[in-house]
Amino acid sequence: MIAKTATECLITLKDVSKAYQQPNGQKISILEPINLELRSGEIVALLGPSGSGKSTLMRIIAGLIPPSEGQILYHNRPLVGLNPGVAIVFQNFALYPWLTVLENVELGLKAKGEMPEPRLQKALKMIDIIGLDGFENAYPKELSGGMRQRVGFARALAVEPELLCMDEPFSALDVLTAENLRFELLDLWLEKKIPTKAVLIVTHGIEEAVILADRIVVLGRNPGRIRAELTVTLPHYRDRKTPQFQALVDQVYKILTNPELSCETVVAPAASATTVSQPEPAPSAKYQSLPQVRTGAIAGLLELLEDRKEKDLYRLGQELMLEVDDILPIVEAAKLMDFLIIQEGDLLLTPVGIQFIAGGIDQRKQIVRTQILSNIRLVQQISRMLQAKRNHRISEELILDILEAHFSPKEAMRQLQTAIDWGRYAELYSYDEPGGEIFLESETKDE
Repeated sequence: MIAKTATECLITLKDVSKAYQQPNGQKISILEPINLELRSGEIVALLGPSGSGKSTLMRIIAGLIPPSEGQILYHNRPLVGLNPGVAIVFQNFALYPWLTVLENVELGLKAKGEMPEPRLQKALKMIDIIGLDGFENAYPKELSGGMRQRVGFARALAVEPELLCMDEPFSALDVLTAENLRFELLDLWLEKKIPTKAVLIVTHGIEEAVILADRIVVLGRNPGRIRAELTVTLPHYRDRKTPQFQALVDQVYKILTNPELSCETVVAPAASATTVSQPEPAPSAKYQSLPQVRTGAIAGLLELLEDRKEKDLYRLGQELMLEVDDILPIVEAAKLMDFLIIQEGDLLLTPVGIQFIAGGIDQRKQIVRTQILSNIRLVQQISRMLQAKRNHRISEELILDILEAHFSPKEAMRQLQTAIDWGRYAELYSYDEPGGEIFLESETKDE
């Protein structure tokens, strides 16, 4: 069965950006200018690493939060306040535990001012379509996770939205339940049993995006931006084992694992592998965004790659049962330390990476020390400040003040924690947690 053909433009984003003002007056940019159209008849997947602003962008589209700059058009008219044509399904079910299934489904209709009788009929109809017949009077605590998420779908669809937004709707479910619900939803969409004209899904699963979407929008982070758009022409239902499916998944992995490249629009033909337009260097940030990864995870990945013939990142993720948000930070950290490179989706060890694997504990510490001092700006700055201080001690608050000019307070703390963790492993400096100080131990002061 072929997916619906995209026609009418429902929502247009023109140069939409989002930034938050910090207490110190600094602005932290979450999304840089986004230009995007959502059209009738298509499923669009927003895909990107954690911190790329996927959920923020969805909430802006729904009118839950305003953009800092730019304009949102709904049917070519400026959107003010909540978007009347949008309903959202959240990842954590968001049900009222004291209300029955029927009462939870009726909530959106009640908020729209529907009269009791038509409200009841619409709710019952959607409960039937979603497969909850017989559970109308059950309470959420009586339902499994999959059934609770069905209630969320029924509630969102009962108001007959033009655009159904789903924020990682299957992430809280076990693998089998998620797969079943994913395909049931696709059945309803393809058979036109649900009233919505378009679907927007936020996901961190590459396979999920390729299984469902007619268009995949890949976001980068710090700040969030559109790095690529892929038009998927593979017919539904898609077979994971076909070369075309695998080629598209590999292409998305290639884009996600090369954050330094900015890709233009990509068309993914049904009968051939995808190709990327000539990339351009993305603007470089003053500080790299350090992935929150421990050195043990990096070492584990390198050791896994040592004797493997199959080094494809996508297949490695499958084998380890890791989603993109789990494996990409480890890969990014290993790349920052020059332990590996990515070539056509394959993870290849560098000479430094091979040297790291062959070394003992002390050798590995020395290698990490050399690499982070050479490649990580934040570590370089901490090290220089420690050397410059007579007592070789600096407050973590000083570093946080610097970082908060570039990151949110929460992310600044994460960045500092990662730099501390890597520096301590490399015996570059130590950390006094109760006192909140980074310091040089006596044996490292003069090195």
